[in-house]
Amino acid sequence: MADRTAPNCHLRLEWVYGYRGHQCRNNLYYTAAKEIVYFVAGVGVVYNTREHKQKFYLGHNDDIISLALHPERVLVATGQVGKEPYICVWDSYTVQTVSILKDMHTHGISCLAFDLDGQVSVLSNKKDFALYQGIFDISWDLYQQSKLVSCGVKHIKFWSLCGNALTPKRGMFGKTGDLQTILCLACAKDEITYSGALNGDIYVWKGISLIRTVQGAHGSGIFSMNACEEGFATGGRDGCIRLWDLNFKPITVIDLRETDQGYKGLSVRSVCWRGDHILVGTQDSEIFEVVVHDRTKPFLIMQGHCEGELWALAVHPTKPLAMTGSDDRSVRIWSLVDHALIARCNMEEPIRCAAVSTDGIHLALGMKDGSFTVLRVRDMTEVVHIKDRKEAIHELKYSPDGAHLAVGSNDNSVDIYGVVQRYKKAGECVGSSSFITHMDWSTDSKYLQTNDGNGRRLFYKMPSGKEVTNREELKLVQWSSWTCVLGPEVNGIWPKYSDINDINSVEANFNSQVLVTADDYGLVKLFRYPCVRKGAKFKKYLGHSAHITNVRWSHDYQWVITIGGADHSVFQWKFVPERKSKETLHLAPQETLVDSHSEESDSDQSDVPEMDSEIEQETQLTYRRQVYKEDLPQLKEQCKEKHRAMAMKKRERAPASGLRLHFIHGYRGYDCRSNLFYTQTGEIVYHVAAVGVVYNRQQNTQRFYLGHDDDILCLAIHPIKDYVATGQVQSSRMMSVSAADGKRLASVGLDDNHTIVLWEWRKGEKLSTIRGSKDKIFVIKINPYMPDKLITAGVKHMKFWHRAGGGLIGKKGSMGKTETMMCAVYGWTEEMVFSGTCTGDICIWRDMFLVKTVKAHDGPMFSMHALEKGFVTGGKDGIVALWDDTFERCLKTYAIKRAVLAPGSKGLLLEDNPSIRAISLGHGHILVGTKNGEILEVEKNGPITLLVQGHMEGEVWGLATHPHLPLCATVSDDKTLRIWDLSPSHCMLAVRKLKKGGRCCCFSPDGKALAVGLNDGSFLIVNADTLEDLVSFHHRKDIISDIRFSPVTGKYLAVASGDSLVDIYNVMSSKRVGVCKGSMNYITHLDWDKRGKLLQVNTSAKEQLFFEAPRGKKQTIPATEVDKIDWSTWTCVLGSSCEGIWPAVSEVTEVTSACLSNDRKLLATGDDLGYVKLFKYPVKGKYAKFKRYMAHSTHVTNVRWSHDDSLLASVGGFDTCLMIWSHETEGRREARQCDSEESDIESEDDGGYDSDVTRENEIIYVIKALSTNVRLMTGVKPHLQLKEPSVDER
Repeated sequence: MADRTAPNCHLRLEWVYGYRGHQCRNNLYYTAAKEIVYFVAGVGVVYNTREHKQKFYLGHNDDIISLALHPERVLVATGQVGKEPYICVWDSYTVQTVSILKDMHTHGISCLAFDLDGQVSVLSNKKDFALYQGIFDISWDLYQQSKLVSCGVKHIKFWSLCGNALTPKRGMFGKTGDLQTILCLACAKDEITYSGALNGDIYVWKGISLIRTVQGAHGSGIFSMNACEEGFATGGRDGCIRLWDLNFKPITVIDLRETDQGYKGLSVRSVCWRGDHILVGTQDSEIFEVVVHDRTKPFLIMQGHCEGELWALAVHPTKPLAMTGSDDRSVRIWSLVDHALIARCNMEEPIRCAAVSTDGIHLALGMKDGSFTVLRVRDMTEVVHIKDRKEAIHELKYSPDGAHLAVGSNDNSVDIYGVVQRYKKAGECVGSSSFITHMDWSTDSKYLQTNDGNGRRLFYKMPSGKEVTNREELKLVQWSSWTCVLGPEVNGIWPKYSDINDINSVEANFNSQVLVTADDYGLVKLFRYPCVRKGAKFKKYLGHSAHITNVRWSHDYQWVITIGGADHSVFQWKFVPERKSKETLHLAPQETLVDSHSEESDSDQSDVPEMDSEIEQETQLTYRRQVYKEDLPQLKEQCKEKHRAMAMKKRERAPASGLRLHFIHGYRGYDCRSNLFYTQTGEIVYHVAAVGVVYNRQQNTQRFYLGHDDDILCLAIHPIKDYVATGQVQSSRMMSVSAADGKRLASVGLDDNHTIVLWEWRKGEKLSTIRGSKDKIFVIKINPYMPDKLITAGVKHMKFWHRAGGGLIGKKGSMGKTETMMCAVYGWTEEMVFSGTCTGDICIWRDMFLVKTVKAHDGPMFSMHALEKGFVTGGKDGIVALWDDTFERCLKTYAIKRAVLAPGSKGLLLEDNPSIRAISLGHGHILVGTKNGEILEVEKNGPITLLVQGHMEGEVWGLATHPHLPLCATVSDDKTLRIWDLSPSHCMLAVRKLKKGGRCCCFSPDGKALAVGLNDGSFLIVNADTLEDLVSFHHRKDIISDIRFSPVTGKYLAVASGDSLVDIYNVMSSKRVGVCKGSMNYITHLDWDKRGKLLQVNTSAKEQLFFEAPRGKKQTIPATEVDKIDWSTWTCVLGSSCEGIWPAVSEVTEVTSACLSNDRKLLATGDDLGYVKLFKYPVKGKYAKFKRYMAHSTHVTNVRWSHDDSLLASVGGFDTCLMIWSHETEGRREARQCDSEESDIESEDDGGYDSDVTRENEIIYVIKALSTNVRLMTGVKPHLQLKEPSVDER
């Protein structure tokens, strides 16, 4: 049986070649010990130039992009990129962590600065940062307490810290200098600030005012400015370093381009001046040290590759040398003993692979254009250049006898060349159906094995290239090297569900029987060799910030060399063999940090009965995540390009079947008044969300007006009760409307002046417009006897208006004590007006004068309705009162109580005496609307019938449909759990009040239990019929965001929380048995596979993660494998099978919910714009076509299909309503107003793009941050990269 344990040997980081000069600035300093501190990839480096030694800080798990040095020059702060980036403060002597600052930023930390007391100030490229423009530098004013300065795109800001609050003042450019982008700054005494501008000028500030400019300080942008005891040093794109005295008078200039080590295009990104020495960091990853008295001879103390990705790596067969080649077109030779660059040669094409001949004389380089070049190692002169292929060369290998060179390309073939015959072609291997990734020769040079992009392992006879199909012939073959990622010898290196391209490189050490691997997650791993069994344990090492493209052992196996694709760096690791393992106990602290000593396995145990200590103490690190770009360009421009590209592609049509709005549970009562009326025919008209509803109480059916696209806030009915006017939220927002003689309509806006507009509504013309009041207006009424008169009532005022000419003239009503009016109506003559106050009084007015007041209700009176011979009023006390025509006598009162609810009610009254928000009379009944979202009909003899109800104020997120019956459950922030009947009775069957609001719920597979997640981190399992508790748990502090029973038996329950964790419970034993860790942000969606063994998880960080149940072991599954898994449900919004649901311009939170129909043909989605959309499933490819439906006014938080797919339920967040949509198949569909067919039409403007484009193009999605893009964090495989143009093409 093969050994699955981790090897006893380990690796220790010894040297890092490179420096992060691209896209970063001000990241290079002298420490108190005169060492140099900087960073590269995910490593903080402290370099002692005198002893030529490096120390490493390895506390980051992603690219470091900012660095600050404490004024005492011992402590260092470094900031990284990531969805949840953090700052590490560490000691430059011990390279140990002092503090970690987290949970405040997203995307990345772009700038850092210490003050004199050691406080650290941070600027991130967080999207919602108060400084809208890009921020390039920040500095504490060390001469003024609690003052700091920041600068960026066309601004400089001066901040004052008071307590925990920062207050900014924008710098005043005035006429002294042009308004332009400021790139760097430094503070001096007497409130003086110096800043470097984009045009090369230096701006001098006194306080917040620009007082003078130093013109032409540099030829172009000044990227870095450093203050020291002697004065100031500046560095710019022109390659010059300028030194200035303390008054910013010039001392000297050093043009690095003109020095011995200089070159054209040299750009300075960081400068540090201490005494007689100046440190300079360049755009091309170089660090120079300049001695001021010998400024023409700078010392080049560090070099690295620069632009493009680094893929080529080879080691010398007999000497401690490593060769690397990059997209920057340079090939470099590094001494592993001296830790130095000893040779460099620039080529004409980007380099993709390298190999050294067995005698060490020739170095072969594979190019991106399909050619390869052979150089002499001793002088880097060209031996031969051959181009037989059109696409990139991925792999080169010399045969052990040195006679042949194998060249593998993206053209799916391997060419064999004779070395002695000046690389004449001797054979060709053409068995692969995909690009060549890896190759190895046999020890006798008679066979070659290859791996390709399709995951095939093939063998060829050498040098002819004939494929070997008889595997018996290969049984005794010994391989000279093992760098292939496929084969029985390396079976155990592959994580479960991994993609064939996830592991980029391997190499075996036959002597020590260990195997080193490099992967896309930035990990170097050590396995035993051969690694035959799946689930082999390993040791892992972190340092590279993204994908590692290649790994090789040195000729004598003393070192392992790794290269990072996008971080451009070369890492040299010391190999500590098994026999020296005891010595590792005495290593320096920073050295032990490199080895995780994890002895992890990429396999799992299938099922565990109980939560054990390993799960509780699980320390899985997350290395893989989506691409981050710190300075995204204007997304609108990108969208236009996408539109044009997508117009050329044929996309599948929208589904033939559609949806029809069937019923809405809900009424907008919590913040609206007087919005409920009878029509001529006795139907009831009201509004909820963006829908006007006409409800037939006899048939229990609804009709809908869908002409609005946002929240309806007000409603008025024509005097004849046939026409209805509704006003919505928008830029020109309506609040109250009123009709009088039927010819005119009055409206009040929600602007600061609460503008009043009088309309002739049939013509759509404005008659008059005037500012209403600075205080809010609650009601407007037109005089039914004299249409040129109207009244408004609101906060602390009552106004009487009359129309004169084309305008309106208003006068405040005369009353002693100023009171807030909540409602008002006209009485039996044109002079009489009656209003209800916030204290429950009725004010009786004649013209503009208050005649008397009558006490009517305890608390505010929200609604009043005038009858032919009296009035009816309703208030917060839950009492309906009938009055005579002079308000002298109350004829009758009705209390809204559960005890008097009639048997025919369509639901359950939540509480007695709910606050009454609307009241109306007609057809022998009193119609009442409550703040709790209920509509009731009160008969004059007392019985009350509940007609319509919905959730109360607070967002509704939780929605679940019953697995066998036409029922659904909802849970809301209003602290209620409700069961609804989806059959024609359309009523609420049960309700339960909860101790906290809830955000999710789910029925068990048998429908007998219902799990409910609450906002305080607890959850309940209740009886689905009685809603009584079965069991409850409280293990988390943050909100429970999703909850799911496993399929079939419902044995397990997955509970997702805002703590970024998913807990797995055994329902039978009521115990927690697993925890899923590794997500970067809160969990948004959960789905089980049909076996109940695998969980799919989406997070707000746009992660699609997988965990095996019940233990919660994280798995990496490629997209191709995800599509093959049989999922029990699909409610996730990420993944290749639902890629097309995302609009062209979107953030992860825009598509809030999804649900796949039970026949797996249709995917319904809800989004932040209030749309319900219908797609054909699977939705592969971007920007799929869809059917779109608008009824919800704000974000649609959840959608669910009924058990038989005949209905779709959706809930809106702030609109609090539950909408039921009937699913109409192609054969029985008819055109409906709410069915948007526009998404099926190919528009010339948008190339058949989705129908969201018009709306989305009006929204600005711009993230301002660093000056240039931080590199992509997941690499593009060589075979997928665009072909580089040839010299002739260029």
